[in-house]
Amino acid sequence: MNPDHTVTGLEWLLGAARDPMLVCDAGGAIVRANPPACALFGWPLAELVGSPVEVLVPAALRSRHADLRRRADPAARAMTDSQFTAVDRAGNEFPVEISLAPLTSPAGQRLVLATIHDLRPRMGAEQALRDSEARMRAVFETVVDGIITIDERGVIERVNPAAEQMFGYQEAELAGRNVSVLMPSPDRERHDGYLRHYLHTGEQRIIGKGREVYGMRKDGTIFPIELAVTEMRIGKRRMFTGLARDITVRREAERESERLLRELRRANEELSNFAYVVSHDLKAPLRAIATLADWLSTDYGDRLDDEGRAHLRLLNNRVHRMGNLIDGILQYSRLGRDGGTLRQVDLNVALPEIVDLQAPPPHIRVTIAPGLPSLWTEPTRIRQVFHNLISNAIKYMDKPEGRIAVGWSDDGDSWRFSVEDNGPGIEARHFERIFQLFQTLAPRDRIESTGVGLALVEKIVEMHGGRVWVESTPGRGSVFHFTHPKGPRAARQDSQ
Repeated sequence: MNPDHTVTGLEWLLGAARDPMLVCDAGGAIVRANPPACALFGWPLAELVGSPVEVLVPAALRSRHADLRRRADPAARAMTDSQFTAVDRAGNEFPVEISLAPLTSPAGQRLVLATIHDLRPRMGAEQALRDSEARMRAVFETVVDGIITIDERGVIERVNPAAEQMFGYQEAELAGRNVSVLMPSPDRERHDGYLRHYLHTGEQRIIGKGREVYGMRKDGTIFPIELAVTEMRIGKRRMFTGLARDITVRREAERESERLLRELRRANEELSNFAYVVSHDLKAPLRAIATLADWLSTDYGDRLDDEGRAHLRLLNNRVHRMGNLIDGILQYSRLGRDGGTLRQVDLNVALPEIVDLQAPPPHIRVTIAPGLPSLWTEPTRIRQVFHNLISNAIKYMDKPEGRIAVGWSDDGDSWRFSVEDNGPGIEARHFERIFQLFQTLAPRDRIESTGVGLALVEKIVEMHGGRVWVESTPGRGSVFHFTHPKGPRAARQDSQ
């Protein structure tokens, strides 16, 4: 058909329209198309004009579409928003919505104007909405916390399975009822007034916040819950969603923790009392025995034979050992209860002083590695650690030329220290035992030991956030290692 035969207004409409539009004659040939239609179907305008409209229909549907078109009366073809399947030039099928309107040219020829809407964006949005609703439904149905939705009057609209289980109601029993049914008194009576107050003033108490409240089950059981309420708007409606978590188990755990803490404090008090008894009631008779033994040695020593004097020496040694054992027990019991202040300790100064106090015999040489780091620690405690490790190495030395070396290395977040000797060594099966309280490997009558020193070392080191261990070869010596955090924070936390 000659383009001049079309209505001038139609030309303007096709040029101005943003929606894809086509004009077909009574035989189904395309006589006009606007740029959006060409873009939608991927056809150049020159090729599209003159082609049968069926080129825009999938091949399997073209014959049927042509029959329907031929049987239809072009004058009565007004049709609004009918869905069809279309195909573009590349063969891609897609859903469209078509509106048809009859036209008549100035020459009296009947035409049809088709307005086409691509449904893919809308269907994609609808599918995304369905997917989102499915995901939200899955969360709603499976989340372990109770979810309760109410309107601005406090009337329950939805509850999830977790809320049903938590409160003992089925959703059908709660729908349409006021949410206060899930609250004990006096919250039940106050709830509606609070909700009205919030709607009028916007003043928040629970909404937008989380707090611990009490809920009431269907059987009347009252239990603690952690509740968070959020507000949302659906159109002009104001809705509220409550997220409820049953904290009964947590409350019971907190009560149990408090009970255990009370028992621990009581045990610590008993330990303090025991330490006081040990210090005063046991050391007093020991001092009396030691005084009596000294008096016997002074006043009656010349009347005793060698065996008697040996017994007195043994008595003095046993009294001395018992006193040292009591002192060791007191030191061990006080660890962690009377922690000192953390200070920076320069080990280059502290270690030579510790070695001098040991007064090692001439055949034992103690060396200290240079450039030792400074520690944020409790000065008295770190001195106890080095004192016990070095004194043990001296005490158990069995070589005519003893060597003891104090070393250190950088372990990243910690410093590592070592005390190495060439003494008798320790069998691997005793590595754990030697750090236990009152455990010694040598007979006490041969080497004076309380069995407390290494237990003290382990407790002090662990209290400051480090660890201690031993490496040893029997007959060749031992190396005791321990670590200490570089910063003050870890030491302070573990020493409290």
